Amino acid sequence: MSRFPSFLTPLMEAFIAFQKASGRWNETYEQNLFLFDSHCARLFPEAETLTQEMVDGWCVQRATETNNSCRTRIFVISNFVRYLRVREIADVVGPNIPKMEPRTYVPHAFTDFELENFFRACDNLPSTPRTPAVLTRRIVVPVFFRLLYSSGIRTNEARMLRVDDVNLVQGVLNLRHSKGPSQHYVVLHDTMLDLLARYNAAIQALHPRREYFFPASKGSSLTNGWVVYNFRKLWHKHHTPHATAYELRHNYAVENINQWIGEGFEFFSKLVYLSKSMGHASLESTKYYFNLVPAMADILELTGRDFDNIVPGVDYEEG
Repeated sequence: MSRFPSFLTPLMEAFIAFQKASGRWNETYEQNLFLFDSHCARLFPEAETLTQEMVDGWCVQRATETNNSCRTRIFVISNFVRYLRVREIADVVGPNIPKMEPRTYVPHAFTDFELENFFRACDNLPSTPRTPAVLTRRIVVPVFFRLLYSSGIRTNEARMLRVDDVNLVQGVLNLRHSKGPSQHYVVLHDTMLDLLARYNAAIQALHPRREYFFPASKGSSLTNGWVVYNFRKLWHKHHTPHATAYELRHNYAVENINQWIGEGFEFFSKLVYLSKSMGHASLESTKYYFNLVPAMADILELTGRDFDNIVPGVDYEEG
């Protein structure tokens, strides 16, 4: 049975297949396409064709939305409408996508003390009752969040890692489920590789035929809700400031950049390595993190150049 509930099912499935074959698909697109389909099924249960009313009703910017969140929600619908129009399947106009606004929030700057407390909480999860759910969480949580911290990968990249994506011999992650089409590889630090190898042996005993490297208790992939819940619960055992799991990625970038002081003209090479490691589509996307580094002025002085002369300014793209 199809997961899409409306008359649009065959068209949406064909669209997804086309996008995946073109390397332009990710989990966020799929979630928003499903929500749009549910909207059509609920409000237009007897409809047999896509109408302007359906598109406009879903794509109008809501009072509670920022431009950026509205863009995220309707971007895939705009592409779906374009796909149908090119094939003369539907005669509707796509939505006007709001202009992207620069992000104004400042990610939490973790201290060493905060990180020590957080990982201590991860390491002291209960082991009773000895149910699959309790034991899986106890094994997965400490390693999952350490991988985010040590590699800077996105939370969805870690959640969607399959067993075959983790090379425990060469110490390389194959990140297929990245932002947009940017599949990329990450080389693990030796200490993280050793931890993943020991983790793999332990989780294999609980889930011998698992598909995902970090499985949920019943073997499926972890959800974003799982990440949010566990991070908040463990973070707030010792801390009151707001922080998110995704900010471990920001911390990775900033910590790396802070180490570049005194590197002189190796600045650009290190920038390229960091950008590739983090899966950015271009060097410009890495520029955002330089706003978070107090020592950036010293680094630029050592290179003898202004950052905008090294990397031209562009619209901010979330890392």
